[in-house]
Amino acid sequence: MINIQPFAALRPQTGLAAAVAARPYDVLNSQEAAEEAQGNPNSFLHVTKAEIDLPAGTDIHSQAVYDQAKDNLDAMTRKGVLFQEDKPCYYIYELVMNGRAQTGLVALSSVDDYNNDRIKKHEFTRPEKEKDRIDHMRTIRAQTGNVFLAYRDVSEIDALIADWKKSHSPIYDFTANDAIEHRIWVVDMRETVDQITKIFAEQVPATYIADGHHRAASAAKVSAALPDSEAAKYFLTTLFPAGQLAILDYNRVVKDLNGHSEGELLNALEEDFTITREAEAVRPGSLHEFGMYLNKNWYRLQAKPGTWTEDPIGVLDVSILSDKILDKLLGVRDQRTDKRIDFVGGIRGLGELEKRVNSGEMAIAFSLYPVSIHQLFDIADSGSVMPPKSTWFEPKLRDGLLTHRI
Repeated sequence: MINIQPFAALRPQTGLAAAVAARPYDVLNSQEAAEEAQGNPNSFLHVTKAEIDLPAGTDIHSQAVYDQAKDNLDAMTRKGVLFQEDKPCYYIYELVMNGRAQTGLVALSSVDDYNNDRIKKHEFTRPEKEKDRIDHMRTIRAQTGNVFLAYRDVSEIDALIADWKKSHSPIYDFTANDAIEHRIWVVDMRETVDQITKIFAEQVPATYIADGHHRAASAAKVSAALPDSEAAKYFLTTLFPAGQLAILDYNRVVKDLNGHSEGELLNALEEDFTITREAEAVRPGSLHEFGMYLNKNWYRLQAKPGTWTEDPIGVLDVSILSDKILDKLLGVRDQRTDKRIDFVGGIRGLGELEKRVNSGEMAIAFSLYPVSIHQLFDIADSGSVMPPKSTWFEPKLRDGLLTHRI
């Protein structure tokens, strides 16, 4: 069963939470981070994207960036922007986007559970991205990035969290500039803390990484490198019940047509898909349906029977796209390493796909129907992995509100 622990978070003073809170490091490039943090010395982007405080052109994976992150974190603590909780607590984190709320529990999860596959994965990781987080963690001696975990609903946990929210006031309550509401409660009563730990140990057989495979893998490797650190044996996570989660589409753009003309590609696609040209952008409405944007035209592709199998991986639309289009026709055989493909989170909208193609940067784009949370669980339980960038979860947890020092 799952081992979670409370922790004494490093967190902002109540009045500074909105200024400190920052979008995750991996959803912003350096220029976007610099623009977002401009005029705000308390933004946690000075820790997670510290290259914004160094000369333009600085290698974002250089030791200078990690050293700057450490200096910035130390300065925020020294100035009292951040302070350390005086005892281990759990934290309840509620996010509201477009009127839809989801509530998770912020806790430390066990590296042993990760290594023993009680924390289940569904994606491979990239070594260069792992190294970046390892170097960041080891230098600043803190976990700033939250790993987003899911678990199958447990009514007792739902009731306990709902009761606590009802009877206590949040320590943070603000609406970010993207209109997402963030509320956090501190669970500091020893009896309740022990009860939560016990329920997870007895009623939650596994948790599933929804978002944060690289952060989790990096935390495990940092733990192995710091065998004398008890704090490093756990990593920062927020756990959400499956029933509250929604997965958005995660779309693809490709730089070229692999030597095909537009007509040749359309003809080749007809072997596996029924193709309909559409007047408007295509957002797939069901499984095995795809949108394709090519030469300023949208097409609806309906996969023909026989293009998928009924196993947990083969039935996925990302698998059909990978097998029947990306690999077979466009020559993209390893989406983890091929520089010709890029991934566009559904939160950016279909207009982003059009923009990337119309600019000439990319030649073709594909929109997909989202993976379901239960498909994710089935894949992880089977020990399989999805093609990279198969799921996009929204809203995103903010960095800087709760940090785990190691």
